[in-house]
Amino acid sequence: MKKIRNSMVRRCPRLGNPVPFNYCEFCGDEQQPCFKILDCWWEHFDVMQYLKDNLTEDQFSRLMEARPKPKVASLIELIEQARKRNS
Repeated sequence: MKKIRNSMVRRCPRLGNPVPFNYCEFCGDEQQPCFKILDCWWEHFDVMQYLKDNLTEDQFSRLMEARPKPKVASLIELIEQARKRNS
């Protein structure tokens, strides 16, 4: 699986150019998985299970916490904050 996984390439929505899976797995200064790794790779293989098997429990928890909220939820929160400020 490792050889196949490292040969998989897709367009990165953040960078705008093709990147291999192993870039997504260890990107940034902290060498942590990209917060969009699940969104980008779920159609290609069971990336959730792969990450559970290959990350420490702490790394996996941080990844799950780093994922952005859905846009609708974010918009609702912003509306509620604006209402509170205007009250």
